[in-house]
Amino acid sequence: MGGNQTWIIGFILVGFRLSVEMEVFLFGIFSLIYIFSLMANGMILGLIYLDSRLHTPMYFFLTHLAILDISYASNNVPKMLENLLKQKKTIPFISCIIQTFLYLTFAATECLILVVMSYDRYVAICHPLQYTAIMSQRVCTILAIASWVCGFSLALVHAILLLRLPFCGPHEVNHVFCEILSVLKLACADDTWINQLVLFVASVLVLVGPLFMMLVSYTLILWTILKIQSGEGRRKAFSTCSSHLCVVGLFFGIAMVVYMVPNSNQREEQEKMLSLFHSLFNPMLNPLIYSLRNAQVKGAFYRVLQKKRSMRCDFNVDC
Repeated sequence: MGGNQTWIIGFILVGFRLSVEMEVFLFGIFSLIYIFSLMANGMILGLIYLDSRLHTPMYFFLTHLAILDISYASNNVPKMLENLLKQKKTIPFISCIIQTFLYLTFAATECLILVVMSYDRYVAICHPLQYTAIMSQRVCTILAIASWVCGFSLALVHAILLLRLPFCGPHEVNHVFCEILSVLKLACADDTWINQLVLFVASVLVLVGPLFMMLVSYTLILWTILKIQSGEGRRKAFSTCSSHLCVVGLFFGIAMVVYMVPNSNQREEQEKMLSLFHSLFNPMLNPLIYSLRNAQVKGAFYRVLQKKRSMRCDFNVDC
């Protein structure tokens, strides 16, 4: 194909093909969810920063998870909200590629951060006496940086392979944002199998491999918890892992259905809903799961409120 066919002006994001009234209604609902997710993750970041008791490896990685959730949602949701109010739902070609690249970066990095968090829980419960030595600040920093670098590198490979393809029409992306599988379907080249193969291999590396490692970690954790004599000790140990298990189940379950199950035209609408859940609802649910099911986060929230109240009392005699 010629270069004039490869560098197209842009794509049209099809979305859900709803009535104008329904799109306006969804704009309001999705806007509230997006704002709430930003506030909830921002609250998690603020609590960890303000409360020295949360300056531990577990909450260091939770900080990265909150940053990823904010970035993840902000990459896809604003454009989706804009298109809900526009009749012509277009996105420039370069913006589409950047959105795909960032989506893959944040998704892959979050997979790896979740693995690191499961390893942190394994060390904390199975090797408590060595926890401080094993999960030192240097080790935590290296693990976090490695997760981001791996996520960025994998996404960069996908973006480069995507840029080499010609797109000569149609230009309608059957999705709510520039999701890589939907964009690949528009390429008019015969060698997209390379992209699909790399995507499958990457999915195995960041989904199947990490999920297997987490299953091994939590099997060992469960075995250790069952050997704890005290019922209170078992409850406390399990409560530190249950939040993480909920997040892992949501994130990996949806991702594996979208990227590991064979594709078909009948599944396109289901994949849109799953990807929407991934981009919009997951970033909102993660801080809720960690705050509602985590006594330390709730304790930090109450301490911050008490501190603010005491500061107001210092300037108010009637307090």
